[in-house]
Amino acid sequence: MGSMHIIVIGAGEVGSHVAQRLARDGHDVVVVERSTQARRKIESETALQVVAGSGTHPSVLKAAGLEKAQMVIAVTTNDEVNLVASKLAKQAGVAKTIVRVESEELRGRNGAAVRDAMEVDLVIDPDDATAHELMSLLEFPGASEVVVMCGGEVVVLGSRLAEGAPLVGMQLSEVGEMFEPDWQFMVGAITRDGKTVIPRSEHVLEANDRLRMVALRDARRQVVTLLGLARDLPRRIMLLGGGRTALVLARLLDKQGAEVVLVDRDPDRCDELAEKLDNALVIHGDITDGEILRDANVGDFDVVIALTGEDDANILACMFAKSEGAVETISLAHRLELLPLLHEVGIDAATSPRTAAANSVLRQVRDDVAEVRTFLEGEAEVVEFEVKAGSAADGQKVRDLHLDHDVLIGAVFRDGNAQIARGRTKLRERDHIVAIAMPGAIEEAAHVFG
Repeated sequence: MGSMHIIVIGAGEVGSHVAQRLARDGHDVVVVERSTQARRKIESETALQVVAGSGTHPSVLKAAGLEKAQMVIAVTTNDEVNLVASKLAKQAGVAKTIVRVESEELRGRNGAAVRDAMEVDLVIDPDDATAHELMSLLEFPGASEVVVMCGGEVVVLGSRLAEGAPLVGMQLSEVGEMFEPDWQFMVGAITRDGKTVIPRSEHVLEANDRLRMVALRDARRQVVTLLGLARDLPRRIMLLGGGRTALVLARLLDKQGAEVVLVDRDPDRCDELAEKLDNALVIHGDITDGEILRDANVGDFDVVIALTGEDDANILACMFAKSEGAVETISLAHRLELLPLLHEVGIDAATSPRTAAANSVLRQVRDDVAEVRTFLEGEAEVVEFEVKAGSAADGQKVRDLHLDHDVLIGAVFRDGNAQIARGRTKLRERDHIVAIAMPGAIEEAAHVFG
């Protein structure tokens, strides 16, 4: 993997988070931002180097160290700025550019010539990725985090362990004995009192622990039952806020035949959404107006998802929906310091464009992993490695790899089939390994497999 000099253009919600993740991985990161307010915020919250100015100005990029950069990540909310920054980076010899593009026209077939001209290596769209993350959450009702790996054969479900759930009070060794000999799942990480650990057999599970469970696809219902979360798949879904994420999500839900109601306060946006969405009911109104939500029968919905750019409004609307009887609420989270509050007031799950973008970027930066997924809470990551021929893992049993305690091999995917990894599991080349790991242990693990 090695340390790289990386320039991140745009210090907004996405750029600041991506820059911090990369710096934590040991990379030399410089942030470029033209907004004084955004610069002050990131400088007050982090130790990152920040350069003032536009990512389209050669002098600004030079000040950020363009001549020694191996990667430029342009994630401002202006597609044109991001594309021009990519071209300038390539002209300076930068090996890889990652560009945020929100315009459907520029991301689609018609924009291919523009992207080629600007020499873009990877296009990311955090809003689109967030919508797909929300779809995964809806497919596993009750889970607060869902990571799908190995083509869907392995899932990592994140959830707080409910009071009275079957797993409460059990030692992990007891859980393992209960499901011998063919495990369908394992506990991959535990977050308790703000600290995340990769657990060992002696750990005892407590109510309100946040667990990350590695499970085979066929075991998902069993796992949510053990967590105390079993529910039916949602059919009636209300979306509060009509931004890009809501539009993408509504289209995905429509393909699945779900009943969708969407509320937005901008009358022009409501007209636009009604034109683009054939089957969704679009309602004009403020999502914090209780009468509007009550008239729309918010309490009758299986899931209510708040998707505006205002955390306060999202939280209030979800609390009202819960009070009216909505089964589950999910909120978009922009200020991560508010996450504990979301749990305290009963919001079931949260997602963010931050993590969606970080996942896309980390896949490119860590070229020795097949997939990587991060979480809003806790530092643990889900990583997919491929066992290379002749590597230290090729032909070895899991127990003999002597991996760092901060790495847990959860599942092995081979010839289209997945199995939960055991100490006796023997690995071979081309196996895909799903592991839960703390960031500092990933590079060492990558050497073992690669």
